Amino acid sequence: MISLLEDDSNDTFQDFFELKELHDDLQQATPCEDTTLLQQRQAADAKIRRWSAGKEGNIRCLLSTLQYVLWSGSGWQPIALVDLVEENPVKRGYQKALLRLHPDKLQQKGAASHHKYIALQVFDILQEAWDHFNNTCPI
Repeated sequence: MISLLEDDSNDTFQDFFELKELHDDLQQATPCEDTTLLQQRQAADAKIRRWSAGKEGNIRCLLSTLQYVLWSGSGWQPIALVDLVEENPVKRGYQKALLRLHPDKLQQKGAASHHKYIALQVFDILQEAWDHFNNTCPI
């Protein structure tokens, strides 16, 4: 009888050590994934900075070049700058961009985390440019 209890306790301890080893493996994998995520975000930040440099507050230029900062499967259809001369097409283009980039929409579509990050950064830049546009050219 005692030998059965000892065997059970050894199995329990062995299970504990196996779980601890699994936990340690998961902790070791996390920094690598964090590094990859950090590198993706740094690359995305650099790309977004290049895209928005010199265009701060210029909604027309930002919308006409949006395809250069978004990922290939984003569904964004490029808009030519000449199509954004009047105010109403600018408003429509901005609204289309919001539909593609809004965080809730991306969550519903199950977008990847780095796509969500890019969309959030671009979304904020476009909102600032839209506010500037409305202050200078009220519709």
